[in-house]
Amino acid sequence: MDEAPEPSARTGRRGCEDCLRIGSSWVHLLECLVCGHQGCCDSSPKKHAYAHAHALAGHDLARTLKRGEDWAWCYADELFLRPSG
Repeated sequence: MDEAPEPSARTGRRGCEDCLRIGSSWVHLLECLVCGHQGCCDSSPKKHAYAHAHALAGHDLARTLKRGEDWAWCYADELFLRPSG
């Protein structure tokens, strides 16, 4: 997680890619640490981050995009992750 680029270094997307495509809403955004896909959290109606992680092998790690937070989630192991130090 410490080696992943900061969210601001990614393209300037403005929300859940899948929700924007279908006109849905989201609660919180997560970014896949493998490909950068932005999806909505499990509290959102469509749970696109979960769907992305389970649809693509190896895309199990996602981090929060909420300012001031620095956690990640591992979908494969159902683990909450925080940077060391």
